[in-house]
Amino acid sequence: MGLNPEIMYDALIRKDSSYEGLFYAAIRTTGIFCRPTCTARKPKPENVEYFTTAREAMMNGYRPCRLCHPLESPGNIPSYIQNLISKIEEDPLVKISDSDLVNMNIEPNRVRRWFKSRHGITFQGYQRMMRINTAWQQLSAGSRVTDAAFDNGYDSLSGFSDAFKYLVGESPSRAGQAKVINMHRFSTPLGPMIACAVEEGICLVEFTDRRMLESELKDLKVRLGANILYGYNKHFAALEKQMREYFEGTRKSFNLPLLTPGSQFQNLVWEHLLKIPYGETRTYKGMALALENKNAVRAVARANGMNRIAIIIPCHRVIGEDGSMTGYSGGISRKRWLIDFEMGNL
Repeated sequence: MGLNPEIMYDALIRKDSSYEGLFYAAIRTTGIFCRPTCTARKPKPENVEYFTTAREAMMNGYRPCRLCHPLESPGNIPSYIQNLISKIEEDPLVKISDSDLVNMNIEPNRVRRWFKSRHGITFQGYQRMMRINTAWQQLSAGSRVTDAAFDNGYDSLSGFSDAFKYLVGESPSRAGQAKVINMHRFSTPLGPMIACAVEEGICLVEFTDRRMLESELKDLKVRLGANILYGYNKHFAALEKQMREYFEGTRKSFNLPLLTPGSQFQNLVWEHLLKIPYGETRTYKGMALALENKNAVRAVARANGMNRIAIIIPCHRVIGEDGSMTGYSGGISRKRWLIDFEMGNL
């Protein structure tokens, strides 16, 4: 499987989310198997064996843990949350209050905690952002400010203007000049990912536990002169479809419009990354030679690390001169898995 027991046990103890989907820990003393991130009391190392798939664990007589639900996809959205999100996507003008949640037999604090931990905002904040996103689209298409305000449930123009300016960075009357980056969260077999897109294309795809994600988002806002709002973007459906096909093993290249703001050298490196074939690797030195600059090894490595569009721009295919799995924003374990997966070693 490419991971030794010491590494996997350490990941299990630390509840390291970057190992989600890479292994399952089966506990001999209890007969259950868990995700790496399970919060249950940790067993002694000699009482754990490891499997690549949940099926293997079950074939060896282990039951799925009731606490971490290892049969569900990592980062999978709970059904009650998915139902709420679907309601809002179908009708962005709907307002779901805490009392509405209670009437649906859903605990409001549970919803609040989920949105806070996954998106950094409350459920009510998420709804407001979706309404403002809808208003921005209407205004950009030529709607009047009064129509956008009242259509989106605001009782006063002043309240709408204040909320719009706070989230978008411009007054409603200047909506046509405001640029918005849409954000979307989706699940993969290696854990949840965040995607960002603008009219021109996809500008970020990262694992949600990437350490520098917050800095990347701030940098993207500055480079594009835009604010970030959760909401619909026409590129997200194709992104999810192609990512799903990639993890199913039926897609070896992506066909998506990308926007990669950065220096001329960075974009040159990213263009070369796109030329590395599926199932093959290159070294940083090899990349520098391909750029006809043998002294640019460190610069290539830095540009590789600054790639914001994981998997699609395949920076995971670049390894050390000695074959080592060096630096990857999504975690070395994911890098190793992606290379093994593409080479047919899983």
